[in-house]
Amino acid sequence: MQAAVLHALGRVPSYEQFPEPVAGDGEVLVHVHAASLKPIDKQLAKGSHYASPRKLPLICGVDGVGHLSEGQRVFFGGPRPPYGAMAQRTVVPRAFTFSVPENLTDETAAALPNPGVSAWLSLAYRAKLVPGERVLILGATGVTGRLAVKIAKLLGAGRVVAAGRNPKVLNTLNTDGADAVIRLDIPARELNDAYLQEAGRSGFDVVIDYLWGRPAEMFFGAMTKKEFAGVKSETRFVQVGESAGPTISLPAAALRSTSLTILGTAGIPPANILRDAFEKIFAYAAQRQLRVDTERVPLADIEKAWEADPQGSRLVIVP
Repeated sequence: MQAAVLHALGRVPSYEQFPEPVAGDGEVLVHVHAASLKPIDKQLAKGSHYASPRKLPLICGVDGVGHLSEGQRVFFGGPRPPYGAMAQRTVVPRAFTFSVPENLTDETAAALPNPGVSAWLSLAYRAKLVPGERVLILGATGVTGRLAVKIAKLLGAGRVVAAGRNPKVLNTLNTDGADAVIRLDIPARELNDAYLQEAGRSGFDVVIDYLWGRPAEMFFGAMTKKEFAGVKSETRFVQVGESAGPTISLPAAALRSTSLTILGTAGIPPANILRDAFEKIFAYAAQRQLRVDTERVPLADIEKAWEADPQGSRLVIVP
C-alpha cells in the first residue's frame, strides 16, 4: 500500500510503498479516507514532542477517518506503530474508533475532532469551566484556539477574551463568540496593559494557553501583584501548546501573590470522558455550530504539504 513514510526524525516523510497492516486482538483494520495534517504530526516527526517515536521507519499521522471492513465509517486514533493515519490502510484499537454523523464530510470529520476534542477537554475536563466564568484564550487565531473560543461560549462562559498573533483572523473572532480581543504582537508595555484591562478587577477564571513563550510569560507578569491584597478568585491556567516557545521565566512572586493554579492537559483522559467529548463535538458539528476550514491534498503530495503553512485552516491528506 502507499503511505507517508518517515525514515529519520527531522526529515520530511516520503510517499512510498509500505507493508500492509494486519489487525490483532482488540484491533480493527481501517480503510483510510482522510487524515488531517496537524502541528502534533510535525512535532512527532521532528523529534520535539515528548512522545516522538524511537523506532523508524513508520507512517505519519495520529488520527483520521475511514471505514471498517464491515462498512462502518469511523473517526479513529492511536494507530499501532509503525502504522499511521496517512496511508491507504492502518490498524487501530477498536476502542479508539468513533461513529461519524452522516452529514459530515470526510474532510470535516478528519480535521475537526482533534482540535475540537482538545479544546473541549481543556475547558470542560481540565479547567472545569462553570457557566458564567471569564475565559482567556492565548493563541485564539490558530485552528484549535478558534474552536476553543466557540466551545467556551457553548459551555456557558460569561465572557471570552481572545488573544492571538494573526490580526486578520483576530478581527473575525467576534463571530465565534469573542467578547474582546488582544493582539499579542504589540510592545511589552502595551500587552501588559491590555491583559490588565481585559482582566479587570475580577480577573480571569480560566486561561487556555496554546502558546507558552512570551505571551504566557507576559500574562504571568501582568497578573503578579505588587502589594499584599485579598484573593478575589482563582485562575486555572491550562497549558496546552508551545507554538510561541517551549520555555518561560516564571518568578516565584507570580505564584505567591495571586491565586493561580497551573494545569497540563494530562494526556488521554478516561475512556468515558473521551467518548463523551467526541460525541459532543460531532453533535455540534452536525448542527453546524462547530466547523473548521479544510483543504484537500493527495497523499502523493505529502512532501509538499508537509512544508506548507496554511493560515487558519487544516490540510487534509487523502489517499
